Amino acid sequence: MVRTIVGVDIGNSTTEASLATVGGTGSMEYVGAALTRTTGVKGTVKNVDGVATAVTRALQSAGIPLAELDLILLNEATPVISGLAMETITETIITESTMIGHDPRTPGGRGLGVGTIVGFESLAETAPGEPVIILVPRGVDFDVTAQQINAAAGRGVEITGAILGNDDAVLVANRLDAKIPIIDEVSRIDLVPVGMTAAVEVAGPGQSIRTLSNAYGLATIFDLDSAQTKVVSPVARALTGNRSAVVVRTPSGDVEDRTIPAGSLDLIGVKKNTTVDVSRGAAEIMAEVQRVSPLVDVRGEAGTNTGGMIANVRQSMADLSEHALADVRIQDLLAIDTLVPQEVRGGMAGEVALENAVALAAMVRTKESGMQAVADAVAAHLRASGAERVEVVVGGVEAEMAVLGALTTPGTDKPLVVLDLGGGSTDAAVIGVDERIDATHLAGAGDLVTKLIDAELGLGNLELAEEIKRNPLAKAESFFHVRLENGTVQFFEKPLPSTAFARVVTLGENGINPIPTRHSLDRIRDVRRTAKQRVFVVNALRALRTIAPAGDLRQVGFVVLLGGCALDFEIPELIADAVAQYGIVCGTGNVRGTEGPRNAVASGLVASYAAKSLTGDPAIHA
Repeated sequence: MVRTIVGVDIGNSTTEASLATVGGTGSMEYVGAALTRTTGVKGTVKNVDGVATAVTRALQSAGIPLAELDLILLNEATPVISGLAMETITETIITESTMIGHDPRTPGGRGLGVGTIVGFESLAETAPGEPVIILVPRGVDFDVTAQQINAAAGRGVEITGAILGNDDAVLVANRLDAKIPIIDEVSRIDLVPVGMTAAVEVAGPGQSIRTLSNAYGLATIFDLDSAQTKVVSPVARALTGNRSAVVVRTPSGDVEDRTIPAGSLDLIGVKKNTTVDVSRGAAEIMAEVQRVSPLVDVRGEAGTNTGGMIANVRQSMADLSEHALADVRIQDLLAIDTLVPQEVRGGMAGEVALENAVALAAMVRTKESGMQAVADAVAAHLRASGAERVEVVVGGVEAEMAVLGALTTPGTDKPLVVLDLGGGSTDAAVIGVDERIDATHLAGAGDLVTKLIDAELGLGNLELAEEIKRNPLAKAESFFHVRLENGTVQFFEKPLPSTAFARVVTLGENGINPIPTRHSLDRIRDVRRTAKQRVFVVNALRALRTIAPAGDLRQVGFVVLLGGCALDFEIPELIADAVAQYGIVCGTGNVRGTEGPRNAVASGLVASYAAKSLTGDPAIHA
């Protein structure tokens, strides 16, 4: 008797279905497949709608009525929930007595000017003598500004620079009799104190400032002692690479140093425990994680950045899995060194300084599987929809089914390793020539890459970071052509949108999208590729060393990449390059020769059922 069966893989992000007809002798024919977004948290009853949608679509693709469906096989998978957090190792240290100006797109003039700040309304009464810097609020016309500065200079007033609220620096500079450095677009100009010493510096086109980006230059201008110079060094560092800047000494004169300790991580293993200071960096953290593996739990030091990070991750996982907080255990940890922009206290226009940070991805594996409850709920839902004879059973362990599905990729053989690159975790399974299957689950995957890109570029927009992660870049050099990140040029018959001109853009499926940031193409590309290497390449090597025979990567013959991230335009290449030295054949899977890196677990469920039918034992173990 021929049975119509559907294998269903409920993943963290997507639910996949593989439809097949299986004869009593084990003959099998795949006739359909479907993919939809997972509803609810993996392994919970809320998955029912996603499963029903995937099954219905698979049946529709093959033209089979729902009433003819006999069996649905679900993957046996304990939910794996990943979370991540990112904090600076220490808070930016800035003197409370210093305000730092930003780097506008189009400053005016050139050079370094030091003087006392004078309000624009007081310029007409300013007498010659001390050098002054003019503070011009918003709303003052550029022509009026230039006329007043020229008139004051004609009376002998030594004007060494100007700070503008409007975006008028070039317009003002072009109308001055004597060129001075001019900073504009100061959004918090009302906070700039009149009567205090300030320094304005503007470099030539294509160059960067030298004095205000040098801690000793600041010490010279503001007469700082060695202790004050050390504390204001982040000011200079924040200005490095800028074409222009302004630094103002505020009235208080207090130098205040405030840091929040990074804290430490307590790593609790099966046989060993250890404590590692987060400020020592990701390399040392991961070395200790490897030393105490397998992990039982991770705890952070209370009252520190690290303690807050771990507590937040643990709480979010408890909320998602609906477990008590005391029952949540972190069973894997991935630490990554990164740089994140932190707003400088006292800044005039939201200035930032890049600070060392550690990103932590943590993973919780819940104590018990809820898949049988999911199976019962799916059966009730589909029977109410017309599938009166359908049975829904838990058909096999996810890792084993993924391997069986991956083996349908043309050109593969045992020993074979499957790397499932998802959104929250990187899962790996290996099958040896003896048919033995081992698996591991590691924290960190696509979501962590997106957050790293967002943090390092200071975007504050995860959707934009996802766009950058998924697509190649280009620079719009005219309205009719772009230069791609590989150096080639692409021309267009129709003009590009005005918002794309002279900007870095992404080349996505929906066309060209400008990136609203001042970072160069090379910088964005470097951040994107580095984030993928730090997460996917590192986790791929971790997984292979964990499950390879005796930890020897040379004993692994084939690596098949599965999951949504295996469709990325550069991740498979990065991983393949990393494992090539071990003689491993690595590439993106092509399940059944037709499905690409998708549908492995769902296809493996069907293949496993057919094999059991062939041996006369079609029983499926819940």
